[in-house]
Amino acid sequence: MEKIAKTLQLALMCIILVSTVIAVGMEIKNMFLNQSVMLADLLLMFLYLEVLAMVRVFWSQQSISITLPLLIAITALARFIILQGKEMDPSALVYEAIAIVLIASAIVILRLRHSDKLGLKKRKSK
Repeated sequence: MEKIAKTLQLALMCIILVSTVIAVGMEIKNMFLNQSVMLADLLLMFLYLEVLAMVRVFWSQQSISITLPLLIAITALARFIILQGKEMDPSALVYEAIAIVLIASAIVILRLRHSDKLGLKKRKSK
């Protein structure tokens, strides 16, 4: 049963990897054809990069920490805010600013979480 689960995980990771690479190529092609790069496009590329990083981490460690999915979710939310703002209101700069603040604050929180400044490091047992 465990061998079947490992094989299924490997197959799904390969599908995710190939699909993400194809999606990156399609997005680059669209940016080239449109001859413009918007913040939403960059955030989408960042999402693809994070998915590839998550595949790499899972491949090497056979587990995923909460950090990568959290970054993906925050970036996706920021991209959604930007796209919704552009559809509803011409003053989309406010939505872009909110999205950037969300991303920046998440990165700061994650960096602090992994630093010893807050005293959150695991203590070595005796």
